[in-house]
Amino acid sequence: MIYVHVPFCRSFCTYCGFYSEVAGRNEERFAGYVDALVAEAVQRKDEIEATLGTNTLYIGGGTPSVLPLAMLGRVVEALPYGPFEEFTVEVNPEDIVEKGADYAAALKAIGVTRVSMGVQSFDDCTLRWMNRRHDSSRAREAFRILREVGFDNLSIDLIFGISGVSEQQWRETVRQAIHIGDGKDTAIHISDGQTAVPAAFARPQHISAYQLSIEEGSALEKMVSDGRYTEASEEECRRQYDILCEELSAAGYVHYEISNFALPGFEARHNSAYWTRIPYVGLGAGAHSFDGSTRRWNSEMNDHGTDSLSETLTEDDADVERIMLALRTAKGIDAAWLRGKCGNERVDRLISEGALTEGTMIRIPEDRFFVSDDIIRELL
Repeated sequence: MIYVHVPFCRSFCTYCGFYSEVAGRNEERFAGYVDALVAEAVQRKDEIEATLGTNTLYIGGGTPSVLPLAMLGRVVEALPYGPFEEFTVEVNPEDIVEKGADYAAALKAIGVTRVSMGVQSFDDCTLRWMNRRHDSSRAREAFRILREVGFDNLSIDLIFGISGVSEQQWRETVRQAIHIGDGKDTAIHISDGQTAVPAAFARPQHISAYQLSIEEGSALEKMVSDGRYTEASEEECRRQYDILCEELSAAGYVHYEISNFALPGFEARHNSAYWTRIPYVGLGAGAHSFDGSTRRWNSEMNDHGTDSLSETLTEDDADVERIMLALRTAKGIDAAWLRGKCGNERVDRLISEGALTEGTMIRIPEDRFFVSDDIIRELL
């Protein structure tokens, strides 16, 4: 299980606090970074091979789609463990539209099986406020291009909890996300030619939705401190989350993790492995790794990944982490194990309050997902 971090963006989004660099089209900088990634992959070959029980690759960022295709191909060639069960790359809609169908087809040719596209909103005023490079029409065009070249596993990201966005505006964004491909005269390339896209392919197979947060170092943090932005209330955020759950459930999506929804069978394998604490290797500046007992993260300033920090988890740390991650999912956690760790009294009280479900697996019901952090704190 491999994660590769590409820290480059064409511009910074208002809300972003992740490590990234505005690099424009600086191919010299890109090439130097890719050289470092390749060197790190060779150096950490044994670590990588130890994690391949879950053979997935995820290239995230930043914005991986700003890299020239040849450089992205070099990274993949340095990881000769494919074909991967799932190979995801994150893209910006504008990059897909600018580079066109040839670029999208080339992504498929190097082994990408799943594309995660950062749409965030279908309201153009909101997108401008976010400082996104695309508008809603370009997001739909990017989706069409990806479908036409044969991608049958597409995920899009949304952001909720934005102050000033009405319930109706948010509901419309969710509905447009569900129907992003409707009305397009597209075709999927298959081995025997082309076939009309069935209705299911007009929808993304997967939708992730994250609540807006004020990240340290982001432009949004400065806007809040200057009084130019007031955070949405908890009630507003809760209502938007409820709308999200209602609309996606009605459209046939499975709510399999607090922030993630999928059509049946399209749950993200790579991310699902994180929630079950499966070991993985992260390559690149700022990337994290986990070997089952120790968490390690590369310095953001060191392209080679050799300058890293680590933390070995105690048994108690590991138990807390297991509870926190498992209870984010619809599957939940083994009831006997949880009772042994947290005690029957605490578990039974939360069940009686409707905050946990009864059964061989204990989980947080969907109508309490929004306050899951509070429930988990009460358990721990």
